[in-house]
Amino acid sequence: MVCIDLNGDLGESFGRYTIGHDQDILPFLSSANIACGFHAADPMVMAKTVRLAERYQVKIGAHPGFPDRVGFGRRVLQASPEEIANDVTYQIGALTAFTQAKKLHHVKPHGALYNVAAQDQRIAKAICEAIKAFDPDLILYGLANSALISEAEAVGLSYAQEVFADRHYHDDGTLVPRSEEDAVIRNEDEVVERVLAMVKEQRVKTINGRWIDLAPDTICLHGDHPHAVQFARKLTDGLKEHHIKIG
Repeated sequence: MVCIDLNGDLGESFGRYTIGHDQDILPFLSSANIACGFHAADPMVMAKTVRLAERYQVKIGAHPGFPDRVGFGRRVLQASPEEIANDVTYQIGALTAFTQAKKLHHVKPHGALYNVAAQDQRIAKAICEAIKAFDPDLILYGLANSALISEAEAVGLSYAQEVFADRHYHDDGTLVPRSEEDAVIRNEDEVVERVLAMVKEQRVKTINGRWIDLAPDTICLHGDHPHAVQFARKLTDGLKEHHIKIG
């Protein structure tokens, strides 16, 4: 049976006591990327989200981003590789402190930091080296076929090639920016069909109608969609119907 990890970006609340759809969507996930306070979250939200993930026995990962709460981490900030490495280390450490085991499973950069590192070898290297220095057993979650993956290989860091259920791709394998029209796919049936093609056929159709190859290890399911829980249920049902195990 084919097995695929299903991850979600969680703990991205700004209020100290709100966690959005997190509690309802966690039962469908096998891993969670939890905001570390730079683009969203605060200590109260981080603690509550970690406890929820532990309750559902979901693998916990850090979701570090640029220090940009106003822009939700989706704006590119000018920073040197050294600054980015230190910011990533700081955020991993902050989230680790809230876990019972004092250990994380993975690290997935957020938003603009993720997209920059997917194309900039220097930034990707800085992130991968920071993760490995913190804990060499951590797994990097990075955009499939990107600089994040090649740099993880170069430094000897384990990685999971990530694909996106509800995002369009350019022909070069990068994600269509959210600022562009049709970057996000809203039709649930289309999303399920795309995910099945990615997992079973290891390919995805770009926004221009071309097919590109990829070999996904993990699928990102965004939890900030207004119908996120309904969508998660439909996607997991679709995977199970095709004998694809989530784990």
